[in-house]
Amino acid sequence: MLEVFELQCFIQNYLWGKKGSASEVSRLSLAGQHIDSIDEKQFYAELWMGGLHKSPSLVKSSGQKLSEWIKRNNEALGEKSRLKFGDELPFLMKVLSINTALSIQVHPSKDYAEELHKQYPELYQDSNHKPEMAIALSNFEGLCGFRPYSEIRFFLEEIPEFQLIVGYDLINQFKKDTTDSQYLLKDIFYKLLTSEKEIVSQNLSSHKKKLQSLCDDKKDVLLAKLFNQLDCWFPNDVGCFCIYFLNYIQLSPGQAIYLGANDPHAYIYGDCIECMACSDNVVRAGLTPKYIDVKTLCTVLNFIGAPAESKLFCGVNENSYTTIFRPPVPDFAVACIKVPADEIYELLKRDVASIIIVVHGQGKITAPQDLILSTGKVFMIPANVILKIHVGFESLELYQAFVNL
Repeated sequence: MLEVFELQCFIQNYLWGKKGSASEVSRLSLAGQHIDSIDEKQFYAELWMGGLHKSPSLVKSSGQKLSEWIKRNNEALGEKSRLKFGDELPFLMKVLSINTALSIQVHPSKDYAEELHKQYPELYQDSNHKPEMAIALSNFEGLCGFRPYSEIRFFLEEIPEFQLIVGYDLINQFKKDTTDSQYLLKDIFYKLLTSEKEIVSQNLSSHKKKLQSLCDDKKDVLLAKLFNQLDCWFPNDVGCFCIYFLNYIQLSPGQAIYLGANDPHAYIYGDCIECMACSDNVVRAGLTPKYIDVKTLCTVLNFIGAPAESKLFCGVNENSYTTIFRPPVPDFAVACIKVPADEIYELLKRDVASIIIVVHGQGKITAPQDLILSTGKVFMIPANVILKIHVGFESLELYQAFVNL
């Protein structure tokens, strides 16, 4: 039987990450010896765990790429995983530490991703889909899915700048016509995103000034704090207006959201475990200096309005210590495992390979071999291996990613 082994993982220093020791990524990376020290002037955005070619994890004992180890030991993946995905891990698990909002974006379906890659390979260099899930490690903020149409109508009426950008007739039609709301919203959103930058900039400035003059209660209703923060990060960006169309979601630690194909979203602030299909397929809508493909965006976007609470993705208890989050895709699932201090616990057997990261606590694996568990360490577990864990003097918190079959 193949043994469990520790992974050396890589970080991404994107400018939207948290600086220095304020970052959960840097904390876990230092504790797990993925880095030797923390540079307080550096941004620490992502810790990657998997075999993705851009920054593959390494077998710590040998320095071999995980993807290469898997090719030579493909039985480690498990029969079901190999039949579905071949001899590679189809998922990437990450820790994210976000200090500045990521772009508003959408990921196309598998079929459409293949079509985009075929037609525009220079823009869409990946043919895979990119469903993803975020589980909050700290208080976490994001935008996710279109608001209920009643909320969008309210903001369109309360903010006259939208009439100047989109036009009174289209907005008035959306306010009165409840049968074609989805199609009218698509027209409004397309008009907003394709308006001249100067017109958008002027109306953003006008709206910002009006917000300053409002009472505190009215500022809260019109999301003044969020608008001003995004405007500070991305001045004159049309994405600042998108907060009035998309749900603003605030997660507490342990809560999750799942982002399937065609769901508009943006992470704004906080730390999370993220798991995703191996892909880099992104169509952007705003809060970015990068290319915005409005035609493709409005073709793939899901314009169905729904309340913010409907976007929460709930886990299911597998036992008293394990909560599993199973999204409606086969590429990945994530289990959150919390074991009290001084306990002996057998990790649930999986018939597919998995990767675990310790985010809190310490202990040791005593079977199938002896290994130390401590904060920040990452391990590869071959299929059908059962870990016996002795938890130390403080509780242990792990996240385990694996194929959802």
